[in-house]
Amino acid sequence: MTRDMNRRALLKGSALTLVAAPFAGAAQAAVVPGQDAFEYEVTRSDDDWRARLDENEYTVLRLGGTEEPKSNPLWNEMRAGRYACKGCDLPVYESMWKVEVDKGWAFFRQSVPNALLMNIDWPADTGVDPVFARFTTIEAHCRRCGSHMGHILLVEDQCLHCINGTSLVFTPEAA
Repeated sequence: MTRDMNRRALLKGSALTLVAAPFAGAAQAAVVPGQDAFEYEVTRSDDDWRARLDENEYTVLRLGGTEEPKSNPLWNEMRAGRYACKGCDLPVYESMWKVEVDKGWAFFRQSVPNALLMNIDWPADTGVDPVFARFTTIEAHCRRCGSHMGHILLVEDQCLHCINGTSLVFTPEAA
């Protein structure tokens, strides 16, 4: 279940550094995947997306929502393996790039090359006003289907990918 508290609001109150305090704000991306000008390899109708995803998954992947912290078990998954986009199965992260950060989302140092597209994510309540540029984040989307993954943030003095576990499918490495 997504909630009104998310990373965008967190950034407003923490000068681009995640903290463990409660969050507040809007939980949707400024540009909804599939409604921008980019032509994705995987395209589906809204009905198809809704049939494939549950309500929470649809809100996160297609509307740019943010899952509740620690609500998805992948936030602290540390086994070796690969993470793929839940929307199209494109490999997007490797476990060797995962970072343990006790904030409630999956954090990675980098993605698989050519797996993600980035976009500027303006706070929804400001419009595209340069005065609010310090409140913007870099939003990460799957380059194949446009699904919202999360954001790239400064966290504990590291530039990390802060990713919704809801956006991912984890496949553990074979033993």
